Amino acid sequence: MSAPLHPVATVPDRLFADDAREQRWRARFTATRMSRPDWARDAPDRNVYTSNATGTIEVYAWDRATNTHRQVTDRRAGTHIATLPPDGETVWWFADTDGDEFGHWVTEPFAGRERGSAGSTNRALGADPVPALPGVEDGYPAGLDIGRRLVTAGTSTDDGTRIWLWDRTSDTPAHVVYAHPEDAGVGALSDDETLLAISHSEHGDSRHPAVRVIRTADGSAVAEKSDGPGRGLTPLAFAPVPGDQRLLLLHERRGREELLIWDVAADTETELAIDLPGELGADFTPDARALLVSHTHAARTRLFRYDIATGALTALPTAPGCVASADVRPDGTVEYSCSSAAEPPTVRALHTDGTDRVLITPPGDRPPGSVPVEDLWVDGPGGPVHALVARPDGGTAGPAVVSLHGGPHAADEDRFSAVRALWIDAGFTVVEINYRGSTGYGSTWRDAIEGRPGLTELEDVAAVVDACVAQGIVDPARLVVEGWSWGGYLALLAAGTQPARWAGASAGVPVADYLAAYADEMEQLRAFDRALFGGSPEQRPEVYRASSPLTYVDEVTAPVLVLAGENDPRCPIRQIDNYLEALAARKAAYEVSRFDAGHGSLVVDEAMRHAATEVAFARRSVDAEGHSFGHGS
Repeated sequence: MSAPLHPVATVPDRLFADDAREQRWRARFTATRMSRPDWARDAPDRNVYTSNATGTIEVYAWDRATNTHRQVTDRRAGTHIATLPPDGETVWWFADTDGDEFGHWVTEPFAGRERGSAGSTNRALGADPVPALPGVEDGYPAGLDIGRRLVTAGTSTDDGTRIWLWDRTSDTPAHVVYAHPEDAGVGALSDDETLLAISHSEHGDSRHPAVRVIRTADGSAVAEKSDGPGRGLTPLAFAPVPGDQRLLLLHERRGREELLIWDVAADTETELAIDLPGELGADFTPDARALLVSHTHAARTRLFRYDIATGALTALPTAPGCVASADVRPDGTVEYSCSSAAEPPTVRALHTDGTDRVLITPPGDRPPGSVPVEDLWVDGPGGPVHALVARPDGGTAGPAVVSLHGGPHAADEDRFSAVRALWIDAGFTVVEINYRGSTGYGSTWRDAIEGRPGLTELEDVAAVVDACVAQGIVDPARLVVEGWSWGGYLALLAAGTQPARWAGASAGVPVADYLAAYADEMEQLRAFDRALFGGSPEQRPEVYRASSPLTYVDEVTAPVLVLAGENDPRCPIRQIDNYLEALAARKAAYEVSRFDAGHGSLVVDEAMRHAATEVAFARRSVDAEGHSFGHGS
């Protein structure tokens, strides 16, 4: 019997009849954007960042002393992971194959190619990138920390995790200082490079890791810290000054992510009493006398300075918006990126005299803005559920897209999104829900999906949708559920377990058949799933089946759109094909868009095709008269 021929989703030539809206949505995607530049610790004029300037997200080097920029990478599927060693002499970036996330670190000179006469290249100076870590196996990245002399890197394969150590000043290859079948990763290297902190899950729960500190000289254990079942510890950074062996950690002893400083040499710890709601992250300032604290609460992130000696907490007067990333320069300047749902991102510098201004502006026109989001709190079965609502002009109940974030341990925030703005321009109200499993609302909220993933989140989705209907925010007859990654998984699960709610379901790179997904996905995610489900599919088969969209495929009544990456290691293509074949067997209404990349795409044109395909599909779903959907054959 031949395999079914799946109907291919149509990519519309344009979405809007009027030129103004058509140009506006395209401008948001094609406008040049860039990440916050990251600098070399001992050479802060040397920076690296990523940008979509060529139409694909690639790595760039910026020399602030000469204000020159250089494109470092040029790869078909793009590049988005890069860093600099302390001296800034080279650029390191992670090389995978067509977005499959499996590969190795490479390096090339910061200054790039040395060109001679007639455009010739002096390859002796390293014209082409070379493997950065001799002797290290290919794998999925599991952390990297580059010291002045030593480099430590993690690799994850089907055999588990290995952490490697390499002396940059020697001719010997890297060697393994840690290996275990369970998930682990590089935490931080001490300033004197004698200690290495490792995050590990030898106890079998990668979602709540423990911390081990080892000696780099011989790999022997110096200290261990674990808070027990259901309470993770995450190493953030060693103090960046000579002779200081204080390690900054995240803990969750009181039901949320907070901070403590562990003096490894003295084996003493100090929990930091920071009286802010929500959850915290931090890093040391360059002098290690203070912390730059990021505070996330109710879908917004703000910055504070915490004085370690006095415990004084000072809010930093950053520009309005939600901070995405931040760091402190050697002169005390805080550089950060921020945006809001209404305002596109900027990269800014907050100086020690209190002045705040744009640090760097990408070339070209600034992307058009959008509308702000409204906060909505709804009583759900597990407690108050926070949602963000963005409405087109007019505010009357109309078609809506319930957009579910990925992760699941992530959150929708008041940040700019070209995709959200497009839905608004297309006349859809956008409802984003920070369901149980989301971060930023405490450990209990995040961990509430353990043992029953998927179905638990959808209870919160149902509560928010019901509230939106009751308040006249959405039209219950014209609701589309949409998401990518974990959000795509939830969209498919919603289509099968809540069929009466949805006029359509759109799922990007989803888990569709959980049993097959577990068999094919990267080992890091298998470890995550074992912790989430309470074991492997062999140990908990009924839990996996109950949480798998394939189990409910016969109940699906709304048309389904699936967008899938051929090289996806997180939500592999075989398990998606299993779901599509099940839809085809019952002659369901569905469409498929396959692309040659991994878990999403770094190519702007591809991202635009995905967005246009989803919006066109949703329009047909909420107004099916005169429209048709494909069926498998």
